[in-house]
Amino acid sequence: MKLFWEYLKQHRKGILAFALFSVIFSVSFLLYHLPAEAVLYPAFLCTLFGAAFFLWDFFQMMGRHKILCGLQKMTADMISDLPEAGGIETRDYQEIVRCLKNETAALQASFSVRYQDMMEYYTIWVHQIKTPITSMRLSLEPEDTPLSRKLSADLRQIEQYVEMVLAFLRLDSDTGDYVFKEYDLDGIVKQSIAKFASDFIARRIRLEYEPVNLRIVTDEKWLSFVMEQVLSNALKYTRQGSIRIYLQEPATLCVEDTGIGIEPDDLPRVFEKGYTGYNGRRDKRASGIGLYLCRRICRKLGAEISIASRPGRGTRVFLCLKQYELRKE
Repeated sequence: MKLFWEYLKQHRKGILAFALFSVIFSVSFLLYHLPAEAVLYPAFLCTLFGAAFFLWDFFQMMGRHKILCGLQKMTADMISDLPEAGGIETRDYQEIVRCLKNETAALQASFSVRYQDMMEYYTIWVHQIKTPITSMRLSLEPEDTPLSRKLSADLRQIEQYVEMVLAFLRLDSDTGDYVFKEYDLDGIVKQSIAKFASDFIARRIRLEYEPVNLRIVTDEKWLSFVMEQVLSNALKYTRQGSIRIYLQEPATLCVEDTGIGIEPDDLPRVFEKGYTGYNGRRDKRASGIGLYLCRRICRKLGAEISIASRPGRGTRVFLCLKQYELRKE
């Protein structure tokens, strides 16, 4: 019914014009003392045929409306034929739509080419920059001095930033870079811990690790990236105390630290891209990208990440891996 009233509203000018002409003829006949039936009868017939025409045109319009509503659910690439135009303006609008569709397709093709070129460039750049990083690490291995340990830690941070760049670029890739297999969660966690072993020792941060004894189906590389980001943040904001890693039922990996914590106002926004919060403004090195990438990656893996924290009381990060709990068939 709403569509019918909108249709009448669209044709209100023609309806008003017909009514005005009928009134003009009626008044003219009355002024000349002519029989009113001479104008009322033709007006009635015109109204009757006009209503029939309006109904026919309304059903025609309703058919086109249904087709257009169906096209609204399709992407631009799926839209092939538009309904037959009902007038000059409609044809003009359809031509505009076709031009915009062609322009969108051209822009999408151009963007895909540029994106692919950018991906290839940064992939090559990542592999090239890893060569001097590896060389510097090998040069520092024979030494065991405070300076060499600090330089090794800085190198790990540089490598982590490089991996963040590559992860950021690959998140929206059409091809996807995910290989799902069965893994021992303890193996992934221990591998991530080993990368930060020297940081735990140098900063005298105690590690409390409880084996989780859980096998999951996931992508090892991307889950390791998430673990490393979580451990890196825990170490960055923990001045003293400990970092504890344990399993919370049913299948949630917890990383708990005794660091400076997160302000209540910042907690709902820590996963936003580029948001650094109060702690980030104090620590000029914060980029606001790490946790954003973690949430995006977890969603790709079918997992969930969440954070609970209190200022001065530490932070707990929860990785819910229940989706990948293996079931016996």
